[in-house]
Amino acid sequence: MASPFAEKLQVALVTATLVSAGGIVAGAFVLDRAETAEIEQEIASKQTPGVGSLGEASGAQSGAAADRETASTPPETQTATLMIPVINVAAVDLVDTFSDERSAGTQLHEALDIPAPAGTSVVASAPGKIERLFRSTAAGNTVYVRSEDGETIYYYAHLEDYAPGLNEGQQVRRGQRLGTVGSTGNAESDAPHLHFEVMRTTPTAEWWEPAISVNPYPLLVRQAQ
Repeated sequence: MASPFAEKLQVALVTATLVSAGGIVAGAFVLDRAETAEIEQEIASKQTPGVGSLGEASGAQSGAAADRETASTPPETQTATLMIPVINVAAVDLVDTFSDERSAGTQLHEALDIPAPAGTSVVASAPGKIERLFRSTAAGNTVYVRSEDGETIYYYAHLEDYAPGLNEGQQVRRGQRLGTVGSTGNAESDAPHLHFEVMRTTPTAEWWEPAISVNPYPLLVRQAQ
């Protein structure tokens, strides 16, 4: 029997095919606020308490039961070509924010914040398939891109806008434009940035299920040198 959350997703997907064009922005269907809140609560309930800066939005990824110390990084075939996902940002501009504390020390960031002027292009750090375009209270406009082997999810949050024509299920190439840097969600309006996470999962896991975040900073800096 399908779980209540799975049923919500099925209803949302069916609804997305029926709504008018006015209810779809850049290929992402917009759930009503009540439905979005319910889905976010479902995601948050699957996290380990006290982990993850964006709560329900960032991941189900951050609160995985497995020990993050034993989590593998993406394979060399992926990391060898990983690119900084914000245009005109160099490796020397990056600051490692992965272990930063949030919410008065009760949560870990487990992501890389990349500051840039609002409207700066955000591009795919690696090729893959768009698993989900999700509008979250905490993370604003987000994109989940699953790697070609299905074992890594690249997560982009606080986007100002999605790239025109971006759709769930779409294959994206490395360097393809996903949207623009912004301050949506709980980001400070005067500090636009991209919240970028790299999450290790399994090919059969859903985008919202627990996964292990790995630090993207050393991967991006190494490849940019």
